[in-house]
Amino acid sequence: MLTRSDIAPDEGVSTLVHRAVDDVRELGRAEVALFKAKATERATAYKNAAIFFGAAAVLGLSAVTALLVGLILALATLVGPGWATLIVVMVTLVIAGILAKIGVGKLVPAGTKK
Repeated sequence: MLTRSDIAPDEGVSTLVHRAVDDVRELGRAEVALFKAKATERATAYKNAAIFFGAAAVLGLSAVTALLVGLILALATLVGPGWATLIVVMVTLVIAGILAKIGVGKLVPAGTKK
């Protein structure tokens, strides 16, 4: 920012305009640098969150797999391992189908009502 003491008495208007233009350019560069820094900070935060969500998803799927294997083992004592596997797989697929149908039902095109 120019102050009265920065202006020499023999400087003309063109010199002042050039200095003002340089100041505006520097301000623009500073604004771009600030925007880049904020964008980088946000990207890093989202990347870290995505890593944790990914790890949570893997662990959650592992827990579901362990549960299904446990159900097969528990049911195998009653009906045998082959039937236990078939029963658990079929029930799991039926539940997955119901959840998929509900999900498709939630996909209503914009502007239409049921």
